[in-house]
Amino acid sequence: MLDFETCDAARKRCDPAYDGVFFIAVKTTKIYCRPVCRVRSPLRKNVEFFPSAAACEANGYRPCLRCRPETAPFSPAWNGTKSTVARALRLINKGALDEMSVGALADKLGVGERHLGRLFQRHVGASPSSVAKTIRIQKAKRLLDETDLPMTEIAYRAGFGSLRRFNTVFQETYRRPPTAIRRQARG
Repeated sequence: MLDFETCDAARKRCDPAYDGVFFIAVKTTKIYCRPVCRVRSPLRKNVEFFPSAAACEANGYRPCLRCRPETAPFSPAWNGTKSTVARALRLINKGALDEMSVGALADKLGVGERHLGRLFQRHVGASPSSVAKTIRIQKAKRLLDETDLPMTEIAYRAGFGSLRRFNTVFQETYRRPPTAIRRQARG
């Protein structure tokens, strides 16, 4: 955390360089703001500084309705829809779409299924199902190259629901069956 003098000087200047670095809490109103807030500047004796919005709230302050501190740089709201997509990608990488539908994933993220699809198109350029399929096929390819596991075991470990689906997706992607890929890697 920065010292009081540095924070106070940045507060008086409404310095955007400190936006998201610290938050200003006003003791008399019990409201906290960002350093860029354009409200009337409180007296020096009535302010204290915190490193995060959460710290302000833990000390009994509520967010300013004018500068909206929850949208400060580096917060999930500031990142906007990218945060939702990043969270979805983390869940998909962990196998979320192996166990649930895209609709259930969207519910878990707090958005609608169609909206999640639009966000993926905007930020990733593919649907959540396509991303999951690509992750599965890449995992299967690594298992083919690095292990001697039977095809059925590879299919299930990669997240495919059946050997038939695994073979179909592999054929669509590589234009050859998985056994041919394994022979090629061995030869």
